[in-house]
Amino acid sequence: MNFIKVSSACPVTKVGDIKYNYEEIVHCIESAAAENSKAIVFPELALTSYTCGDLFTHNTLISQALTYIEKLIEASKNKDILVAVGSPFLYKSRLLNCCFVIFEGKILGIVPKSYIPNYSEFYEKRWFSEGIDLKSKLIDLPFQKNIPLGTDLIFKCGSASFGFEICEDLWVTIPPSSYLALGGANIIGNLSASNEIIGKANYRRNLVENQSGRCICSYIYSSSGVHESSTDILFGGHLLISENASLLKENKRFQRDNEIISAIIDLDKLNTERLKNISFRDNSKVLDLDFKEINFSYKSLDFGTFDRYINPHPFVPGNPKEMKERCTEILNIQAAGLAKRIEHTNLKKAIIGISGGLDSTLALLVIVRTFELLNIPMENIITITMPGFGTTDRTYNNAIDLCKGLGTTFREINIVAAALQHFSDIGHDPSIHDVTYENVQARERTQILMDLANKEGGLLIGTGDLSELALGFCTYNGDHMSMYSVNTSVPKTLVRYLVRYVADHLSNDNIRKILLDILDTPVSPELLPKDKDGKIAQKTEDIVGPYELHDFFLYYFMRQGAEREKIHFLAKVAFKDKYTDDEITKWLDKFIFRFFTQQFKRSALPDGPKVGTISVSPRGDLRMPSDASYNTWM
Repeated sequence: MNFIKVSSACPVTKVGDIKYNYEEIVHCIESAAAENSKAIVFPELALTSYTCGDLFTHNTLISQALTYIEKLIEASKNKDILVAVGSPFLYKSRLLNCCFVIFEGKILGIVPKSYIPNYSEFYEKRWFSEGIDLKSKLIDLPFQKNIPLGTDLIFKCGSASFGFEICEDLWVTIPPSSYLALGGANIIGNLSASNEIIGKANYRRNLVENQSGRCICSYIYSSSGVHESSTDILFGGHLLISENASLLKENKRFQRDNEIISAIIDLDKLNTERLKNISFRDNSKVLDLDFKEINFSYKSLDFGTFDRYINPHPFVPGNPKEMKERCTEILNIQAAGLAKRIEHTNLKKAIIGISGGLDSTLALLVIVRTFELLNIPMENIITITMPGFGTTDRTYNNAIDLCKGLGTTFREINIVAAALQHFSDIGHDPSIHDVTYENVQARERTQILMDLANKEGGLLIGTGDLSELALGFCTYNGDHMSMYSVNTSVPKTLVRYLVRYVADHLSNDNIRKILLDILDTPVSPELLPKDKDGKIAQKTEDIVGPYELHDFFLYYFMRQGAEREKIHFLAKVAFKDKYTDDEITKWLDKFIFRFFTQQFKRSALPDGPKVGTISVSPRGDLRMPSDASYNTWM
């Protein structure tokens, strides 16, 4: 597991008071180091302050800045934290706006600002020169020789590779961080002085998030605070840490004390994403990239308390507004995919088996949405319920009421007699409730549905979801098969939210009540006889484990290619108050075993739309051999 804790800091400053600023910077470094942070990024020109104006050209300010850089180097000893601090630096009669990268009593490198803004409220070219042309120079200072200077420096320690840019560099068409990322940097620091005007904070946040997404990196942003000069502009001390387009931490601006935000970065996640993203790798082929890699070593990568939030339901957004938008988007994708298939086949009817369970309910709701879209009457939806040995009154009545309430053409075909006849034909004792007993029913239902689709001239719509496919909890050539499968990339945890979303937006109270009761019904294929009280005896999650755990495992296994140890660790964090370590271990082993042994079912999937970042379609995201061994992953 490769995690690293990083920080963004905004110290209290006094304009031009370098000694005071140095002391506050050291306080921040000590605080971050005490919290096991391994990198800290300060604002642009933090050592002098950004708003010194013509004082930047005074030898006193320039020389004193260098004096306190030397003191900062001394203060960094035995801290085990990479420090990126802004300071002016005179190089061959050119005053550069620089990031000094300091570690354990040494300057690892100096990165100049590539682009100097000179428009609107910015007037930097009066004092500073662009550093875009400076590459891999070596300079000597009175206290250290052969210091790398340039915009092409990457600072590497193990899996962590740091690159730095300064303020305006992020605002240009192709930021230097884009090149740094293609050169291998997976953590970008930005030392900034971005003033506050109406709406700018949102734009700045979007820039940081989007750049971290494009570069598949973590982006640490630090901007000057309220103690800069307020002669004409005001700074808010905006601090941001983003990771691959997701905002991990953000401060409240306009703070008047030293402020530090920290976040734990998942380096494995970033590196795996880059490995999978072929376009990211290919992008570097069109560029002449030649970066100087500067190696350094931490004493320890211990991050202390793991305070990174791990969503126990990674497929489900926590923000209600985002959840609503996600549900709308998914239902639109499902309906649009089915609409295209109906238009292409010119079949105006849909056939679907309705069990009174979650998956078939969602599929039916998608069909209804599609038929509304295509102006096809609801009676062209042929819904069939097929009670068997395990069908309970609750699911049976919900199936009937839902289908009739939606105005579909409803039929009931009891499969008990057909199943008993088949048991007789193959010589199976119906008192033996084994896999044969269950699969005979599942295949009988699919045969009925397929044959009715032929008879009616319609499409058989599949109902199985992503979670069932990942676990192989479906009957091969039974409920595993259809003519188009609308739920094929929707995980079980998200199925629940989609059904609830539809229920919450219905004007029909009766249908809403039915949907809510379906949501409250235990997940079950109902292939084994019901209990003595007529209730569901066969509960899926008792057999394969909690779907919320399996969806969590699936996300990290597929999306990040995470190792078993990491999945287990993250699950313990996410479900610390719900499942024991032994339970997580048990169901993770079950997930890995079933994921590998059931691939043959996924290799023969019918068509269906991809709605999220993960799909197990053999034509899309997953090209996996059906006979691969799981031993390495266990």
